[in-house]
Amino acid sequence: MLKNWFKIYIHNAIKNKWFTLLTILGLAIGITGVIFSTLYWKDETSYDQWNTDKDLIYETLSVFPIAGEEWPTSVEPLPRYLKEKSDKVENYCWFEGWYGRETFYVDKKKVYIEGIVSTDQNFFDFIPFKFVKGNVEDFRKNKYGIALEENEAIKLFGNQNPVGKILTNYDGRKMPIYGVFKGNKFSGFQPKMVVSNIYTRLDDVKDNWGSYGPGLLIKLKDLKYKSEIEKLGTDLFYVNNTIKNAKNEGMSIEEFSKIYEPVKVKFQSLKDSRLNAKVSKLPEGMGNMLFIQINLGLSYLILILSIINYINLSTAQAIRRAKEVGIRKIAGASKRNIILQFIIETTITTVIAFFVALALVEVGLSSYNQLINKNLEIDFISFIPNLLLIFSIVVVLAGIFPAIYVSNFKELNVLKGNFSRSKNGIWLRNSMLVLQFSIATFFIVGGTFVIQQMNYLANKDLGFSGDQIISIRFRRQDLGERKFDFYKSFQQDLLKIKGVQAVNATVFTFGSNSAGSNTSFRVKDKQLVTENMAIDFGFLDMMKIKVIQGRDLNPTISSDTISNVLINETAKNYFGESLKINDEFYWNDQKLKLVGVTKDFNLGQPQLKIKPMMFFNFKVVKWLNANVDNIIIKVDTKDTKQTIDNIEKFWKVKVDQDYPFEYDFVDKQFARSYENYTKQEKMFKILNVVVITIALFGLFALSSFTIERKYKEIAIRKVLGAETGSLLKILSKQYIYLSVIGFAIAIVPSYFLMQMWLENFAYRISISIWVYVFAFVLLLSLTLLVVLLKAYSATRINVLNYLKYE
Repeated sequence: MLKNWFKIYIHNAIKNKWFTLLTILGLAIGITGVIFSTLYWKDETSYDQWNTDKDLIYETLSVFPIAGEEWPTSVEPLPRYLKEKSDKVENYCWFEGWYGRETFYVDKKKVYIEGIVSTDQNFFDFIPFKFVKGNVEDFRKNKYGIALEENEAIKLFGNQNPVGKILTNYDGRKMPIYGVFKGNKFSGFQPKMVVSNIYTRLDDVKDNWGSYGPGLLIKLKDLKYKSEIEKLGTDLFYVNNTIKNAKNEGMSIEEFSKIYEPVKVKFQSLKDSRLNAKVSKLPEGMGNMLFIQINLGLSYLILILSIINYINLSTAQAIRRAKEVGIRKIAGASKRNIILQFIIETTITTVIAFFVALALVEVGLSSYNQLINKNLEIDFISFIPNLLLIFSIVVVLAGIFPAIYVSNFKELNVLKGNFSRSKNGIWLRNSMLVLQFSIATFFIVGGTFVIQQMNYLANKDLGFSGDQIISIRFRRQDLGERKFDFYKSFQQDLLKIKGVQAVNATVFTFGSNSAGSNTSFRVKDKQLVTENMAIDFGFLDMMKIKVIQGRDLNPTISSDTISNVLINETAKNYFGESLKINDEFYWNDQKLKLVGVTKDFNLGQPQLKIKPMMFFNFKVVKWLNANVDNIIIKVDTKDTKQTIDNIEKFWKVKVDQDYPFEYDFVDKQFARSYENYTKQEKMFKILNVVVITIALFGLFALSSFTIERKYKEIAIRKVLGAETGSLLKILSKQYIYLSVIGFAIAIVPSYFLMQMWLENFAYRISISIWVYVFAFVLLLSLTLLVVLLKAYSATRINVLNYLKYE
């Protein structure tokens, strides 16, 4: 029986080769999209799931409820106090939330290492990477110890065992290598080197309840204690921060709390930090749950579209096989038999489509990786359950509808040729076509809004000009607080290089969302946290940032290196008339004076709200001298490459011989800050082409079949004198009605879903009716183009061929 069914399938596939090709290709495209998005989903949701203690380890957040802010940082005394006061806290681990880069000397050889994370000695108790060489206990017992990732160890030492070797850093400190570990690509930490030196930073803020520094992991003995320890942490902040500071200020706790709101402690599960959190300090950064959900949702929509396409074409083709089904029923075939046969035929088609899809995945995976900035690989063994799930969905949805539809044929009717009068098949196909039009409308509308929003961000006035300005990483950690003075020593030499127009220094990087540090200060009854924007004189003019009140900082005014500052519009609007030009206020126990207000500009992602900022010369805040991280240089548009080459030669000789020369153009640096959304734009463009193509495939095949069934009717109408125009109208009007209905159904869901997406942007477009007009015109135009092409060819038939038997 199965052999006979297979022969029938092969016969019909060859006989209707275009139908077979379209259905296989349509299903293959849908399956390919789902495989891609599932790979991405599996990759992102696998982060830290391998960690056996993932349910007991938490990132510690400092929450400011009234301001609506959460910081993924904490204060030095908090974990010590928690551990002292509760035996339910097993341990804690401090870590830096970024990867460092450093030059070391080993055996008189200089090596440059990237991907360095600074942590506590017990780091591997929290992130249990397996040691392949050395002993984790030795690392645990020693401060300033080193553990190398396996591939990095091979890169540095080849086949030698690096355990026991000594690395010497920039200030002459000798650090022994205690082990080599095997990393895990599904971890929030993926360092090349782990250094247990975090204590050097914490010693400076010991017992300080107001200095928020590195990230903090807490491990509890049981997850049921989470709420209890959170409350204990909040109480500790209240006693040691709020009450003490209120006393020092000579204020009641109630008055003080209105200005400086009490901090709350919140624990965020390690397994949630990647995707299900607002903020995280883990150095691998956060994933984009919205992008993943959109990716997965749209891929399944395309698969549904492909399945609808298959159902539509299958039910249309069923008329050609009606007599076959009728004869089989008369010969004794049961309804169950017929259903099984057609499901098996669908299964064969799906199997072929799967092989085509897997080939497309293999070919397109590298391009997809570029789009989402990942390095996905398909492991067929581990991916089998996902493939079986996708396969089952396709077979069940695509197979059952046509099989039941065909099995319900009345044998006597079809053998007498009366099947074509049945309305059931027409109703089902039309419903499916309406759904196709709705999905196509959603993609057209969504894609247009995404493109408009990204164009809006790309063309938005950022408040500064980054044209022809390069940013150079300035490391030289050996200089400490002499870093700014060293920069001043070579600034004039840089200006002498041909093509260099201006040179400045900052503590921040354009494209980042933070200046690296922030400080709160109070004016009367208002308190605000501002980004610490340390700069050199001439920075605002160089970046074309406007001063809208007061004046810029001036090197000829001595107080501009002692106490004078500027703030941005956002900060000024917050204080209103309570802070005016030339007003004085206290900031970190230092008396400052406001001399100007800058126009707001985007430091980081243009979709986020602009943060309050305070600008001051490096000389005003001594401790920021060590944080001169970027030298920015404006270069001439003529012979830019030669100018940069000359800067590099100077840099390697006069500035930094130990670190690679690394630069980036500020405008490109900034563009990367909203890269996730440009990926969504590219994805929507690609998916729009795919969806419209699949929909047109289905529409063309269905309209071809339907119109071919009307050739005799067309011949009779032509004999009776019907004009070509009237025939085209008759043949195409039902598709116009269906496209209008499909468009109308898509309006409400597309509107609400795009509203939800646009809520991610502080600066956004408004939803315009013209986008829907455009979508409607495009949908109608494509529908008419496909249908009228087929309908016009139908009006050119030879009427004698269809009337000669009448």
